Amino acid sequence: MTDVLTQSFRFADPHDLSDLRTYVTRAKTIDDGAIRLQAAGKVLAAYVCVLRPRILGESTPTILGLRTMALAEEAQADATVTLASVLDRLARSRAGDVELPIPPSTVSESWAGVGAPRSGWEALGAMADVELKAAAEAGIAEVAEAVPAVAGAAVVNSARAAVWSRPLPGLEELPAGVAFAAFALGFLAGGEQQVFRNGRWFRLSGSRGHVLVRTAAGLGFRN
Repeated sequence: MTDVLTQSFRFADPHDLSDLRTYVTRAKTIDDGAIRLQAAGKVLAAYVCVLRPRILGESTPTILGLRTMALAEEAQADATVTLASVLDRLARSRAGDVELPIPPSTVSESWAGVGAPRSGWEALGAMADVELKAAAEAGIAEVAEAVPAVAGAAVVNSARAAVWSRPLPGLEELPAGVAFAAFALGFLAGGEQQVFRNGRWFRLSGSRGHVLVRTAAGLGFRN
């Protein structure tokens, strides 16, 4: 997806550029893929893909991470670029810098073409960060135990699909992969995540970011 008018983003605070570097670094560790940079007005939304099916018919859910940051100037852009290209530009920034040039080369990612709703979210409750962290760590350990030291991509994908597509305790029909996404992206700050729904879309939101997933069924939320 490419619709770029703005050539660079100017942030309102240098700390936002530093936070973006941390976010992109974490995302690249999880999936060496792409990031969608979408700006409208003085807000930049940065989407990354944490989990997605790797082969046709695989049950791994598509789960996205989202961070929003304030911009100092009006911007209009929607570009999907590699995480590596953004990190390359961030590596050149110095302390106090507030500007990020948008990489000129874009990429095509299927997950970037499906946008989550911006409004109309219904609040469902909350889930403690400690519970999400426990679910994520248990899943990571299970995947590690199921995958041999030397394993092909098919074996790894199968193990991940089995674990992260499983229902999340306390959020029943929401995949356990949302806990992994929140944990791996550093969104768990020791408090709780608010849970929202809009049709088949669900969102976990906290002070550090959001996790988005579109499910095939409804949510069975328990307080």
